[in-house]
Amino acid sequence: MAIHVEGLVAIVLFYLVILLVGIWAAWKNKNSGVEEGTDRSETIMVGGRDIGLFVGGFTMTATWVGGGYINGTAENVYLPGYGLAWAQAPFGYALSLVVGGLFFAKPMRSRGYVTMLDPFQQLYGKRMGGLLFIPALMGEIFWSAAILSALGATLSVIVDININMSVVISALIAIFYTLVGGLYSVAYTDVVQLFCIFMGLWLSVPFALSNPAVANIEVTATEKLYQTPWLGKIESSDTWMWADNFCLLMLGGVPWQVYFQRVLSASSATYAQVLSFLAAFGCLIMAVPSVLIGAIGASTDWNQTSYGSLPPMEKDESDMILPIVLQHLCPPYISFFGLGAVSAAVMSSADSSILSASSMFARNIYQLAFRQSASDREIVWVMRITIFVFGALATAMALLTGTVYGLWYLSSDLVYVIIFPQLLSVLFVRGTNTYGSVAGYVFGLLLRVGGGEPYLKLPPFIYYPGWITEERVHHLTKEVEYVVVQKFPFKTVSMLASFLANVAFSYLAKYLFESGMLSAKYDFLDAVVAKHSAEIMDRTTLVNKNTIGLSEMAPVKPRLSVTLAATFSRRETLTEEDDSSPESPVHENE
Repeated sequence: MAIHVEGLVAIVLFYLVILLVGIWAAWKNKNSGVEEGTDRSETIMVGGRDIGLFVGGFTMTATWVGGGYINGTAENVYLPGYGLAWAQAPFGYALSLVVGGLFFAKPMRSRGYVTMLDPFQQLYGKRMGGLLFIPALMGEIFWSAAILSALGATLSVIVDININMSVVISALIAIFYTLVGGLYSVAYTDVVQLFCIFMGLWLSVPFALSNPAVANIEVTATEKLYQTPWLGKIESSDTWMWADNFCLLMLGGVPWQVYFQRVLSASSATYAQVLSFLAAFGCLIMAVPSVLIGAIGASTDWNQTSYGSLPPMEKDESDMILPIVLQHLCPPYISFFGLGAVSAAVMSSADSSILSASSMFARNIYQLAFRQSASDREIVWVMRITIFVFGALATAMALLTGTVYGLWYLSSDLVYVIIFPQLLSVLFVRGTNTYGSVAGYVFGLLLRVGGGEPYLKLPPFIYYPGWITEERVHHLTKEVEYVVVQKFPFKTVSMLASFLANVAFSYLAKYLFESGMLSAKYDFLDAVVAKHSAEIMDRTTLVNKNTIGLSEMAPVKPRLSVTLAATFSRRETLTEEDDSSPESPVHENE
């Protein structure tokens, strides 16, 4: 294949701009937080908690508007039998940001947490925090791998360069500026990347619409021309499955460290809410060109194009409809702008996910679980090493495995089914404890994995009501595959079961131990009778008139009392919820 030199030059220039912006952001903010006495590691994780509305709105929007978002939206609109009715990501993720802003942003930011896992470790202990880290890490790494894989395929379609080379170079650039500047570099590059996505895609749409091979998309929206109408429809038999997937996006889009990293970096709790609402609006706006490109793909007579007589669907290339439209329906120089948009979208999500995963590991696993006496410099180096390790892991998965999207689908389901109900419990249900948390984790995991995952060829061992066997024929090889499709909303049911199990088992354990029906020696998780032990991460932060009295406190090691109370709740960040928060800190000398 001949390499498109102009396209390659455009990509190199784009990558140089992103890299320079990332380095500039790191240099500009290298002393941020030093005057206030903030740890360097915390500055890397949450940007000194001084991210304003402009940069914050851009970086939060760019976190969701990634390669999977714009490619996936176009693919769903294009696919016959699906269409716009099944392109749920724009509305689902926009509503997830609204839900996050209304209910989760203020309590998380006002209590001064540094990562999403802090409240879990604070209330349920370091072992439970480690367990919850697993699905959170899987979601971030598999998401990064999936979008890097999509970028490699996109570059190979338009520029004809080697997939592996494009993936490695893109990942290295994202890893490098994330290593250098942490959240500041990620946030400032997101501003440039979001602008590139917007300009690149909107420049491409008019040229694609005016191509002679493309029919009027207003007509093909409701009438069958080359394929079924792109507006799509929801069959009555699929209603529950549609609702299940929508709830997954709307509620499952909340408990991600990439979201809370931006919430916790906002300069105030109110700003954190406003950022969420701005990003929700931004997600909807940024989805419009992807929807139009998907509609254009469904309205094209591909026999009149350089692509060939068979449409992308029949070549099993529906997932590449966006770059295919850019290449075959737009002039070359315009398609290169669009390619820059796709590259920007991928990098804006990959850098965020890698930073989020390393933040959770360095703080919640390395520091709070194993090395509570670790110095700030040590934590910074652990972050840098894990940024490189997790970035390399995501890159390797993008290159070596063909089931990246299947792994990401399953891990994102686990985030919804396991972490979301746990987050509800830890923030809003007083009295939940480690026993309930473990029970909720197990119930959610079994019920979700029991439903199977067709993308991973994982057969179900729980057949929910309404399941059917669907015959799928591979368009190229003509191989026939029989897949079990669960029509029942089992993901949402699994999430609700996980939440109810957490609450029920928490209160059951509390009743059994406090009534004396079970001896205190059986409280092996130190969650009820012995809940003030060192295993639960510094209970001094939970002492106030509504929870436990000072007289009930067991002796706490002075080092833990000071250091970990500060790591979970810093007084200077408690600007809005001092009186109302059940986790408001009260120190022993009060």
